[in-house]
Amino acid sequence: MTSPQALYEGKAKIIYATPDSQILRAYYKDDATAFNAQKRGSITGKGEVNCTMSSYLFQKLEVAGIPTHWLGQPSPREMLVRAVKIIPLEVVVRNIAAGSLCLQTGIPVGTPLEEPLVDFYYKDDALGDPLLTPARIQLLRAATPEQLEGLTQLSLSVNHYLSQFFRECGITLVDFKLEYGVDDQGQLLLADEISPDTCRLWDANESDPERRVMDKDRFRKDLGQVEEAYQRVLEQVLAHC
Repeated sequence: MTSPQALYEGKAKIIYATPDSQILRAYYKDDATAFNAQKRGSITGKGEVNCTMSSYLFQKLEVAGIPTHWLGQPSPREMLVRAVKIIPLEVVVRNIAAGSLCLQTGIPVGTPLEEPLVDFYYKDDALGDPLLTPARIQLLRAATPEQLEGLTQLSLSVNHYLSQFFRECGITLVDFKLEYGVDDQGQLLLADEISPDTCRLWDANESDPERRVMDKDRFRKDLGQVEEAYQRVLEQVLAHC
């Protein structure tokens, strides 16, 4: 029996071909990176947590009318997804000031934003994933004006759903990153993952700035108890069933 063909290996996943050219298999790794891969490590069990949480949330979003690339979860670390052409933009939705927004604007960490802020970053490690304006997105031909509008509206819809969902789980959704692809019919589909790797999540019942962190910031900032935080997020999400 021949081994499955690896089409691509990224920081967090390996993408494999399947007998159906329109279906891919994503294998979630325990590898962890931060600061544009300048910091590297491993988070035990991360792959299973992120794959399971993403699968669960993709299904919830599908029911809510948001199209995704999710097709199934054949094992704890593997997800079957529709083949899409990834749009080279990371869409970041912010509800509360944190991370780079505070560093770049001086807004204090934890400041609630009056309206969700949607930012676009160019997916290019060599350039450091720079923040882009709509004019620069057009200059780079990273997305059409119609796609940009679609990305914005879909991301705001995802934020509306997930903010309420996490609130019911006892978690505050501070901000998060989304990626999208286009299928063979030209439809925009939510892709990649939704997990403690891609979301900034705070314990809604904890006020201490360090103890409330339930996401990858525990790895970035060497706060410890990273695995425990990831497992706790998954438990609280699945308890919402």
